[in-house]
This record gives sequence, C-alpha cells and structure tokens, in this order.
Amino acid sequence: MTHSVSNKRGWLVTFSGTGINLALGVLYTWSVIKAAIPVEWGWTAAQKSDPYAIACFVFAIAMIPAGRLQDKIGPRWVATIGGVAVALGCIIAGLAGSSYIGFVIGFGVFGGIGIGFGYAAATPAAVKWFPASQTGMIAGLVVAGFGLASVYIAPTAQALLGAFGVSTTMIIFGVAFFVIVVTLAQFLRNPPAGYIPFDAKAEQRPKGTAASRPPVELEWHQMIRTSNFWMLWTMYAFGAAAGLMVIGSAASMSQAALGPAAFVAVAVLAVGNAGGRVLAGVVSDIIGRQLTLFFAFLLQSGMVLIPLRHGDDSIALLFAVLMIGACYGANLALFPAATKDHFGLKSFGLNYGVMFTAWGVGGLILPRIAGMAKDITGKEDLAFYIASGLMVCGALLALINLAITRGQRNKKQKTITGKDKSIHPGRHALGA
Repeated sequence: MTHSVSNKRGWLVTFSGTGINLALGVLYTWSVIKAAIPVEWGWTAAQKSDPYAIACFVFAIAMIPAGRLQDKIGPRWVATIGGVAVALGCIIAGLAGSSYIGFVIGFGVFGGIGIGFGYAAATPAAVKWFPASQTGMIAGLVVAGFGLASVYIAPTAQALLGAFGVSTTMIIFGVAFFVIVVTLAQFLRNPPAGYIPFDAKAEQRPKGTAASRPPVELEWHQMIRTSNFWMLWTMYAFGAAAGLMVIGSAASMSQAALGPAAFVAVAVLAVGNAGGRVLAGVVSDIIGRQLTLFFAFLLQSGMVLIPLRHGDDSIALLFAVLMIGACYGANLALFPAATKDHFGLKSFGLNYGVMFTAWGVGGLILPRIAGMAKDITGKEDLAFYIASGLMVCGALLALINLAITRGQRNKKQKTITGKDKSIHPGRHALGA
C-alpha cells in the first residue's frame, strides 16, 4: 500500500480539474449569448432557452456513461473526449448561422456531451487522492472552476459578440476550449492501487478512539433501490432547477437595472456560484451535508423572489444574484460529497453520474417553464414563485434526511456497542 503526506500529485489533479471546469463553464454564459441573438433570426423566448436547457439535460445524461468509463479506463481519456466534443459542439453552432436546430444539436447535444464527459472525469479523480475529512473541500475546489467560469467568459463573450457576432464567437470558443481542456486532461490520474491518503485529523485523534467507519460500497443498481438516494436525488433536482433558471435568465432579467452592463450580473452570479461551492464544501465537512443543504435551500427560497420585487434596484438585484449563485453552487459541492459518503468510493464515478441526472431534469424543466411564461405573459414571475416553493420543499427534505440518517447511525452504533459488550463485558465499544 502507498501512503502520501505531501500529496503533490493529488493537488495537481485537483487544480487541473478546476482548470478544465473553468473552460467547460461556457454553459453558464448562455444568458449573454441568448441576449445577443438577433431579432431577425425569429426565435421565440422559449426557443432561446432550448439550447441551454437541452445542454443541461444531455450533460446530466452523459455523466452516466462518462462515470462508468472514468471508473474503467481512467479520467484522462474521458476528459479528452469531453474537450473534443464541447469544441465540436461550439463550432457546429457557430457554422449553423441562424438555424435553431443547428444550435440545439451543436451547443445542446454535442456541447452537453462534452461538458458531461469533462465534468465526470474531474471531481472523482481529485477526491480519490484525499481522505474523507477533506471530501467536501476538494469537491468544492474542483467544481468551483465551473461556477467561476462566467467571471471571465461573460465579459469575453460580450466583447466577442459585439465585435464578431454570435456565430464567429461560438467558433472562437470551440477552438479555445479544445486546446485548454485536452491539454489539462493529460494531468488527470486516479491514485495507484492500494493508495491510502494521509489524514492529518486521524493522526491527531486521541489514542483509544475509533476512526470514522468507512461507507458502505454500493453499485448503482443497489444505490437506486435505497430511499436515501431518492431523497437526495429530489433535493438535487429542486436545487438545480431554481439555480439554472436564474443562471439562464441572469442577463435578461438584469436589463432594467443595469442596461448594457447586464453581463455584470452574470459575472457576480459566477463569483457567488464558485464561492458557494468552496464554502459549502468546507462547512459541510464540519457540520454535515444535510444541515448545510438546509441553510442553503432556506436562504435561496427568499433570494429568488428579490428580482421580482426589486428588479430595478441594481444593488438589491446584484446581492440576490450573488446569494442565489452561492446557494446553487453549494449543491454542486455537497451532492458529490454526499454520494461518496453514503454509497462509497469504488463506483463513485458511475454513482454520481446517476445522481447527477437530477441536475439535468431540473435544468430541463424550470428554464423551459420560464421561457414559456415569458412568451405568454411577457414576464417570468411564475417560474420564480415555483422556484421559491421548490427551495422550501428542499429545506424540509434536508431536515427529514438528516433525521433519518442520524437514526440509522444511532441504530448501527447501538448494534455495534451491544455486540462489543457481549464479547467484552465492561469494555466500551470505542476503547478500553
């Protein structure tokens, strides 16, 4: 067995994954691209949401085969495939001109596949190099790249769109992301067989106390038969639906308050998105995943209503966008960590791919509802009220899941303690 203290390879994998996600985060700039689609193209508001919504859904579905391949052949090849596919998708969309179908196939299908493959390779590879006590932090760092991408891509897209138009901008993105993702993919590696990550917290544990028990190792078909999976899946779908709806509409809903500078809202949302991923990951390592989710859902339930009531107030709007981004970003750090916690590391790539379908379902449905509502009423208010309600439901489910998990843990501990006492009367289960 190998054991590393400095873990230089683990940090190289982590930051390579972060860099890959910085490129794949082009998904979150769709609101800027959507706002630049010329009126002459004749697209409806719902059609303008479709390439983004379909990309989200395909992204989630692609995570399943990508997760399986990541477990089988390693992350380097999977991320390379992702870089090629997302580049091809952007170029197809760019060459499609004003074609709605071309954008759906290019950005929606090929882009979604590429993002799914790249994203599926980065997080599992990184967390395998670190102990359980750092799972939330490492997952947060890797996925923070995806959320932070809009900070640089949004203003870059704004400048390119103004200078070259939508089609040429998509081609430029395709070429750039091919170079970045394929290059960084070569640094992704899984740990060698028998690798044991160094756990500083375990080294500091007083003698006579037990380490945390390892998770149960479940295959995907065993995982989906548990009630715990479906509770987590439902919470993930709710959190993704609300966050992705706002991300897809950030630029357009900020027009009244910010005018031509509406892309600033996309960048602010990205800062919150990235910061929320890291912060939630670190906090959840301390207080637990479910409790962190409860606070994130509760906060977001109020924040999504602010754009409806203070849409012309730039300060209030940007604050709400920052907080919505942070709460949404928390999901992307907490759910991979929770999947590892509950279902183990052996099949983590595929298991998280299955869990991630919740994100795709949420991203497909609510952004589409927002577009349809705008076509019918001229506003997206209904979708925002639905999002707030889903967040309240998510907070309640987080509390229920916390109670069930604690009950199961206590029951298991009593069983273990009882067995220990029957074998060694008078001795405590955790030490002599």
